[in-house]
Amino acid sequence: MRLHKVYHRFSLFSLSPPPSLPLLHHLAKPLSSVSSLVTRRPARSLSIPRHSVTTVRSAGAMTASRFHNLVPLNAIGTEDGGGSNGSVSSSAATASAADDEALDGGYRLPPQEIRDIVDAPPLPALSFSPQRDKILFLKRRSLPPLSDLARPEEKLAGIRIDGQCNTRSRMSFYTGIGIHQLMPDGTLGPEKEVHGLPDGAKINFVTWSNDGRHLAFSVRVDEDDVNSSKLRVWIAEVETGKARSLFQSPDIYLNAVFDNFVWVDNSTLVVCTIPLSRGDPPKKPVVPLGPKVQSNEQKNVVQVRTFQDLLKDQYDEDLFEYYATTQLVFASLEGTVKPTGPPAIYTSIDPSPDEKYLLITSIHRPYSFIVPCGRFPKKVDVWTTDGKFVRELCDLPLAEDIPIAFNSVRQGMRSINWRADKPSTLYWVETQDGGDAKVDVSPRDIIYTQPAEPLEREQPRILHKLDLRYGGISWCDDSLALIYESWYKTRRTRTWVISPGSDDANACILFDRSSEDVYSDPGSPMLRRTPTGTYVIAKVRKENEEGTYILLNGSGATPNGNIPFLDLFDIGLNSFRNTGSKERIWESDKEKYYETVVALMSDENNGELDMNLLKILTSKESKTENTQYYIQSWPDKRACQITNFPHPYPQLASLQKEMIRYERKDGVQLTATLYLPPDYDPAKDGPLPCLVWSYPGEFKSKDAAGQVRGSPNEFAGIGPTSPLLWLARRFAILSGPTIPIIGEGDEEANDRYVEQLVASAEAAVEEVIQRGVAHPNKIAVGGHSYGAFMTANLLAHAPHLFCCGIARSGAYNRTLTPFGFQNEDRTLWEATTTYVEMSPFMSANKIKKPILLIHGEEDNNPGTLTMQSDRFFNALKGHGALCRLVILPFESHGYAAQESIMHVLWETDRWLQKYCVLNASNAKEELDTCKDSVSTVNIDLESKSVGATGGGVSEMADLEQERLCSMRSSL
Repeated sequence: MRLHKVYHRFSLFSLSPPPSLPLLHHLAKPLSSVSSLVTRRPARSLSIPRHSVTTVRSAGAMTASRFHNLVPLNAIGTEDGGGSNGSVSSSAATASAADDEALDGGYRLPPQEIRDIVDAPPLPALSFSPQRDKILFLKRRSLPPLSDLARPEEKLAGIRIDGQCNTRSRMSFYTGIGIHQLMPDGTLGPEKEVHGLPDGAKINFVTWSNDGRHLAFSVRVDEDDVNSSKLRVWIAEVETGKARSLFQSPDIYLNAVFDNFVWVDNSTLVVCTIPLSRGDPPKKPVVPLGPKVQSNEQKNVVQVRTFQDLLKDQYDEDLFEYYATTQLVFASLEGTVKPTGPPAIYTSIDPSPDEKYLLITSIHRPYSFIVPCGRFPKKVDVWTTDGKFVRELCDLPLAEDIPIAFNSVRQGMRSINWRADKPSTLYWVETQDGGDAKVDVSPRDIIYTQPAEPLEREQPRILHKLDLRYGGISWCDDSLALIYESWYKTRRTRTWVISPGSDDANACILFDRSSEDVYSDPGSPMLRRTPTGTYVIAKVRKENEEGTYILLNGSGATPNGNIPFLDLFDIGLNSFRNTGSKERIWESDKEKYYETVVALMSDENNGELDMNLLKILTSKESKTENTQYYIQSWPDKRACQITNFPHPYPQLASLQKEMIRYERKDGVQLTATLYLPPDYDPAKDGPLPCLVWSYPGEFKSKDAAGQVRGSPNEFAGIGPTSPLLWLARRFAILSGPTIPIIGEGDEEANDRYVEQLVASAEAAVEEVIQRGVAHPNKIAVGGHSYGAFMTANLLAHAPHLFCCGIARSGAYNRTLTPFGFQNEDRTLWEATTTYVEMSPFMSANKIKKPILLIHGEEDNNPGTLTMQSDRFFNALKGHGALCRLVILPFESHGYAAQESIMHVLWETDRWLQKYCVLNASNAKEELDTCKDSVSTVNIDLESKSVGATGGGVSEMADLEQERLCSMRSSL
């Protein structure tokens, strides 16, 4: 992931954005300290979101008998002689006949020191009750076996469906639920296990009732009986932990392809069920009814990126409809069941805060063969909570023609939600530029609001007009709301403060800044829970003082690293002007620890918060101490630790970590995190083999590109495929060296991609060599997705820097993504030279260093088709390059199965030992022959022909990047 830390061992899935806020990317931050999927999210409730959450799977125990076909790698050690330079933990050896024999096939195991880290038991996820008096420990399994991924799945309309379960395929799960009372002194009471579940229960979609008395969740069991794999809705009493099935009938199953269930009130849920009248799945015709035809005889301009798993024919349409069609059912805890509405493909059910209405979203025909289901015709209705139709808000047509330019959106009503501070008031946004970001118009977006049941002829009220693209709203009350807008091309982001209940008050800009300028980020408002279960901006009352105060939670980026803070901010509503007055009431430790504010814990009562009674949930960690959670109470700011998780890999507890700064030759300041093995001393041990692992990023200014992001005191989270695993093999790891691709003003960053890429890599390599921690002939480079693309380009254009490369799940030929990729929104025909020069496929003849390509056989990430690695490997092999291609059966863009992950680690370790640790080439001699490679490639590639076969989209594998993509081209 770029710029965001991921914890692979522990997560707070409960801290998700409020339903009143759409997905917001980093250009406009209405939530406080929102990070990635498994990091801390302070804005929503501390209750699990009702939508599916994909967990990051952590490694667990693995038995040798289970993997009889896995063979441990006999470690290849240090080069002969030379003392301890380039040493690894295993004995020295060279590539042998046994090693060659091991390449014949079968899954392999990495060295024991790596397996010990990956096999560490996963820690639970946490969820706090709405009243903040109880905590759930959601227990997780280890890495899944490959057999889980091998289950049949249907690839339809851009999603993958497990037909047996009637849910999304490859869905992780919890294995148990423990309930802890949060005692008044901040300690945890004894665990109460949720009991009464069937053996082997797989638990998903855990949600609290609004009063905190019940839990709802789904349960499935893998048995030979097909129906056992289907999901059933269960209920547990929090007080006793006793669980039971919600439905008395054994024939009612959950349909979780889109939404699943939601609490309407404390005793009733709306459940998406499989229609009882549904028969067998449609059968594919043995003989097709006709050819597959697509036509554009109307000469429409339709440019789409390379979406995968799309519908292909009438059979696919019928199959998608079969699995996705839902019957909505009202189910009470007492056992009454009431079907409501006709069966349809319902994608979202959202109750109003006053529990009187439902906002129902569905999709319908005509479907499309070129875009995923998010762009299918969409209908949004208002129903009462007893199932009566009230009115249709909109019925949007098929959206195949959303422009590829960033910030382009769908036409018509979008981001339709309930106001969090009102009983049943809707708001939404409508574009004024036809959805095309290239159209210059003012205003660009208009925000409307209207009651659920307006009076006759009552028109929607205009709440606010925006000249940039709408990015969300944080509600408070009729006197205060914050509206966010942003524009990607300029990186401009603005926050408006408005008074929603007054037509006379003028809105004013609270913050106007560049999203790239992290040093100027003022933070995001903390939200509090209301009695209706929604989340609004928390107002704070200071004793004996007037004024309207809110809490701003910020990451606190500084040239010395992030120092998170909590500010008491006087928003100045009396004069409706931003006074700018703020008081820092909390700040992270700067010396040893990294602390963050996770959420408010004193919001159980309605109204303003008393400053002297403030409670917050914080996290605390250091370079060597894993994350623990605390409750801090005012006025004395007393901190009480509520978790005591063991160190997940004590063998690396004393690893060395340093955030380093250095300069590119054009003056751009760069940063990286340097990790060194425990007990390593460069003076005594000499330079080590080094692995550089990174991911390029685009910027509009050199100053922003040079800013420091992250903290030197953050705990080193090590995931199952993390490069930090090679600390256990005595490697130096340069993690996340910034690779800024800068395009200032009207300049397009990618027009100088290769030049800036090489310059950044040169600066990073020179720094680790100058420090004496990396052997100049033993520096490897690697990356995933766009990082794999980077790796291939560096081996082509800077072979003097690296001895070998590891490229996972990348795209290497940009002519296969002709309608844009990553942050490039020009087409191949608009920027032909850039597309060709950036493609390492076109420079396959220049790659002379060993490169290991790894790719999931079922990669569904837009732009990174498995074919990309296949064709790149053939191009390399056709020029005699030293290369290896590993295709992982059943794996997608990221790798999940234990067999796959262990084998990836074995392949990576073998490659590093053979071509990095044992490398005897002379980097200085290669520098002389390769120093002009960047200028040469520009000349050579000018004359190359371009062949385009398909479309593409960005290699945005992490959750934060997917959100950014969805905001730029709203579905």
